[in-house]
Amino acid sequence: MQEQKINYQKELERTLGEITKEGKVPSLLLHSCCGPCSSYVMEYLSDYFDITVFYYNPNITEEAEYRKRAEEQKALIGQMNGRLKHPVSFLEGEYDAGTFFDMAKGMEQLPEGGERCFRCYEMRLRRTAEEAVKRQMEFFTTTLSISPMKNAQKLNEIGRKMQEEYGVSYLFSDFKKKNGYKRSIELSNEYGLYRQDYCGCVFSKRDRNTSLQTK
Repeated sequence: MQEQKINYQKELERTLGEITKEGKVPSLLLHSCCGPCSSYVMEYLSDYFDITVFYYNPNITEEAEYRKRAEEQKALIGQMNGRLKHPVSFLEGEYDAGTFFDMAKGMEQLPEGGERCFRCYEMRLRRTAEEAVKRQMEFFTTTLSISPMKNAQKLNEIGRKMQEEYGVSYLFSDFKKKNGYKRSIELSNEYGLYRQDYCGCVFSKRDRNTSLQTK
C-alpha cells in the first residue's frame, strides 16, 4: 500500500498561522543551497521569522564553484534586506568536500534523485540541526524543497527525524508550492543572479553533461 503524501505547504501555513496568533517572531536557521533558491524563501518567511541563512554545502565539490555561490548568497542578502520586514543575517558553515565524498562512498554510480541525494539531504540537515541547537534557535529548515528536482516528501521526513534527534523544531514546508519556484526565477532575474544548472556535486555535473550530449 502506497504511503499517502502529506501537503507540507498546508503544514507550513498552519505553523505560520499559529506564529501570527501568538504575536511572536521566532528565530529560524535556514539552510540555503544557493542564492536563487533562497530568494523566494527569504521574501516569504521574513514576515514571520528572524532568519539566519546557514550556507553549508560540502556537496559543491569544486571550490571555485562553492566560493562563487557563497558570495552570491551573501550579496543577495545584502540587496534584499532593505525590502524585508525582518532583516536576514548570514552564517557560513565549514567547507570540506571530503565530507561529501565520504558520505557518497559506494554510491558514485547511482543516478541523481536517488539514495545518494537523500543521504546528502540528511548530511546538510543534520549539520543545520546541530547549529540550530548550538545557537539556541527555535526552528530550522532548508530551501531545498523549492527545486522541482528535489524530493520534498523525503526532505520533510528527514527534517522530522532530525527534529526528534536534536529537539529543535523543524519547519515543514514545500517551497515550490504557491508558485514559489516561479517567484524564485523572477527574483533571480530581478537581482541578476547566477543560476547554476546542476546541484553542485561532481555526480550531478556528470549526469548534466551526459544529458546535454544525448540531446
